[in-house]
Amino acid sequence: MVSVIDTDLLALQEMRTAVKSANAAQKVYMKFSQDQVDQVVKAVANAAFAESARLGVMAVEETGMGVAEHKKIKNEVGSRDVYESIKNLKTVGIVGEDKANKVIEIAAPFGTIAGIIPTTNPTSTAFFKTLIALKTRNAIVVSPHPYAVKCTQEALRVCEEAAVTAGAPRGLVQCLTMSSMEATQQLMKHPDINLILATGGGALVKAAYSSGKPAYGVGPGNVPVYIERTAKIEKAIENIVNSKSFDYGTICATEQSIVVDRNVAELVTRALKKNGAYILSDEEKQVMEKVISPVPGKVNPKIVGKSPQAIADLAGISLPIDTRIIVGLETKVGKEVPFSLEKLSPIFAMYVATDINHAKELCLSLLELGGMGHSLSLHTETDEVAREFAIEMPVSRILVNTMSSVGAVGGTTGLMPSMTLGCGTFGGNITSDNVTAKHLLNIKRMAYGIKEVNLTSPKVFKNKINNSPDDVTDQVVESVLQSLGSSDKVNPKIVKDLVSEIVNKLSK
Repeated sequence: MVSVIDTDLLALQEMRTAVKSANAAQKVYMKFSQDQVDQVVKAVANAAFAESARLGVMAVEETGMGVAEHKKIKNEVGSRDVYESIKNLKTVGIVGEDKANKVIEIAAPFGTIAGIIPTTNPTSTAFFKTLIALKTRNAIVVSPHPYAVKCTQEALRVCEEAAVTAGAPRGLVQCLTMSSMEATQQLMKHPDINLILATGGGALVKAAYSSGKPAYGVGPGNVPVYIERTAKIEKAIENIVNSKSFDYGTICATEQSIVVDRNVAELVTRALKKNGAYILSDEEKQVMEKVISPVPGKVNPKIVGKSPQAIADLAGISLPIDTRIIVGLETKVGKEVPFSLEKLSPIFAMYVATDINHAKELCLSLLELGGMGHSLSLHTETDEVAREFAIEMPVSRILVNTMSSVGAVGGTTGLMPSMTLGCGTFGGNITSDNVTAKHLLNIKRMAYGIKEVNLTSPKVFKNKINNSPDDVTDQVVESVLQSLGSSDKVNPKIVKDLVSEIVNKLSK
């Protein structure tokens, strides 16, 4: 008789063992000093940075998505840039003191964190989440995407070995190697998991929020880019094409639709062609629509992170070898309009706006379709226009005159380097920040009394708890007679008898 191994049960057991090991290691690690923690984090960041190129190649080979050289850059941002942004952050003991108000802040770790990693950024996100967890004395258990298990596991192995060599207890960094949705679901509900860092599809993020645990999740990023008429067109298009072709559009903050002022539409079209854009004919666009979204409202996973040439082959369209992005002219926005969706590939929709108000309407429609709270890109030389959009648009990041994809994660801007971009309540998230180490800390506050409060005593009978019923009755009678002002017309005995009767009834 041949026994059948239940892989789901094995995956669940692996998950439980990983959480147990991480939890035990975290109990030791939480006693580390700030210097000890910083040594561990620096060692992990250096090791991850050194392996950025190798793991970039590994990620592309396993997932079939993106560009290895670009994965390398993302790995470097997820290691070196993240480290530089958090290295001076105090995360142990007293981290703040307001001497004037006599309030002291003390940092405490969350405990053990569940990290959910996407297939689009499997190694850079693993580096990033590990670094911010270790910086805050937390352990992390990672559930990789089923299509990126090997590269994510290897990225975490690099982190774990570096941490242990720097003195950290073994077991702080764990990776689930058996692909199982049930194991991931149970990981998020495990009693020893204290927080969930969820980066992935909408269903997975919703599951994280439904787990009963505190969770940081992110929404989709159907990012519009508006080219206002005062923009430096050549530079703007260079940035936009570079951003859209970067890792074949797999960063959620990548521009998805161009909205261009009609006064510069022709200049933009010429600049796009000059920078390697292929603008589809009406007939080619109709064919491409079926490739982008065979089912209304759903993007074809076969196009995600693929080259323009590979996508064109699916549509039976021949592209010049130097084509970097594909552009389809569009006028409508909606689930049934494939070009208006978040495509996570080097495919653009392009809309022509009659004026700035029309541009706002188009951008808002695109965001409402699938990008509320995430990001908006803008190219303009008029600061008033940029501020106007920043105030009015329901997004957490407004990227001005830069590559949206790299700018949103902190690569070309002053934003905090992060691979988890909050969308605020616009997009159903708890934060609109670029999530980083400070979001993984409990801050305790010790406050000394500095103000006096005068409390007036309430008017009460002069009885004590131990007084007899007769004493209570006498006090009530005395109080009633005093309130009448005179006892000439009132017989005290009658009042006492009446009060005694009431007290006796209430005491039964």
